[in-house]
Amino acid sequence: MGNRVYNEEEYLLISGIQHFAFCRRQWALIHIEKQWDENTSTMYGQIFHANSHNPFSTEKRGDLIITRNIPIYSRNLGVWGVCDVVEFYQDKEGVKLFGRDGLWLPKPVEYKSGKPKIDDADKLQLCSQAICLEEMLLCKKMEYAYLFYGKSKRREIVYLTEELRDKVQETYLEMRSYYDRFYTPRVKATNKCRSCSLLDYCLPKLPQEGTVKKYLDSTLEREE
Repeated sequence: MGNRVYNEEEYLLISGIQHFAFCRRQWALIHIEKQWDENTSTMYGQIFHANSHNPFSTEKRGDLIITRNIPIYSRNLGVWGVCDVVEFYQDKEGVKLFGRDGLWLPKPVEYKSGKPKIDDADKLQLCSQAICLEEMLLCKKMEYAYLFYGKSKRREIVYLTEELRDKVQETYLEMRSYYDRFYTPRVKATNKCRSCSLLDYCLPKLPQEGTVKKYLDSTLEREE
């Protein structure tokens, strides 16, 4: 990201990187044009996250502290968000935590209601959270973190490689280039469109060439 440090008013939402990786147009409709709609998947996802987003829930299990709904940010990435769960493991290379004895290392755990994805969308979001925690706590780089999927009810380990970290930075730079220009990419219809909650806003079947009038005229002709 170079030597630039971002101000709070310039911050992008961390959750947006998952939208952006899924579909750049979807991200722009949500985060630039402020469009949103619910479908079954998004509603189930909100219910699934309800427990992990309990801000009053902190528990200690031996050498493990589990915290929920932790606000995070990075001035270097220019992003902010909330971690579903952060687990702190007692470690001699860790950092001090207020009100706790010993040294602790964080591990974010991001909860997803669905199943593991083929692309890196969820991994990019998780890696973003790790980078924020490293910057905020001044702790050493994390080697891995976790994704938990509701459908499989399994926790998956994600290795936070330099390649993944570089991709996080590159993706935010591209997101910011769109955001600063208030630019919404044109439609590129794919199979992903069927599951998108913004299908009615995006209109992927609307022709990209010609006028709206031509589109309406051709639609009326087909219906006659």
